[in-house]
Amino acid sequence: MVLIPVLCPVCGHDKISKRGKTENGKQRYFCQHPECSVKTFILDYDYNGYLPEVKKKIIDMAINGSGIRDTARVLEISPTTVINELKKESCLESVNRAVLNSLNPHEIIVDIQKVEDPEAELDEMWSYVQSKEHQRWLWHAIDHNTGKILAYTLGDHKDEVFLKLKELLEPFGITRFYTDDWGAYERHLPPEQHTIGKANTQKIERKHLTLRTRIKRLVRKTICFSKLDKMHDIVIGLFINRYEFGVLV
Repeated sequence: MVLIPVLCPVCGHDKISKRGKTENGKQRYFCQHPECSVKTFILDYDYNGYLPEVKKKIIDMAINGSGIRDTARVLEISPTTVINELKKESCLESVNRAVLNSLNPHEIIVDIQKVEDPEAELDEMWSYVQSKEHQRWLWHAIDHNTGKILAYTLGDHKDEVFLKLKELLEPFGITRFYTDDWGAYERHLPPEQHTIGKANTQKIERKHLTLRTRIKRLVRKTICFSKLDKMHDIVIGLFINRYEFGVLV
């Protein structure tokens, strides 16, 4: 009898213990590595949707513009599996922790240039969910010097949503805000720290073009739209978390 070593399919760790059996009688294993994100697994899955690599591909395809049914067809899984996997990613970062930590000497310093007096450009961009009558706005702020997204939130085109973004920006200690002439900014930002005009919002306008090019759900002339606000927000959040915040999802 030949014993085959069992390795974790995610982290590759070999410290594995048995953890009962599935309803189909297959052996379930438990990864004892403290940093492993999966923990329990089986060696031979009957359904592709259970495979860890397939779950990663679902996120990759969603970020890169594939629809629910496109992803299901390519990966040979059900659309319900795709939706359920994306819904698990609802706990996303709304703040760029890497930049925030670089401004705080008590935190871990990331390889980002420290800015003594951080300045931010703020703007909002619209897309839609289900139909163009149901607009969904992405409010975000970028570092005026580096162009990195500092924080974002999604919602209606109302003052209440902007106030959420303003609250997210408070830990950064922004000393100057650059915006367009939308009334919410003028009503809620200190006049002595607020500058209105297109001259200082070039980077965030360019960021809009990048986001619309890479996130299909932000393109205003498209058939790749979401049917639910939650799914719309998750896909956009996944993209920003991975490519702007450097959070692996």
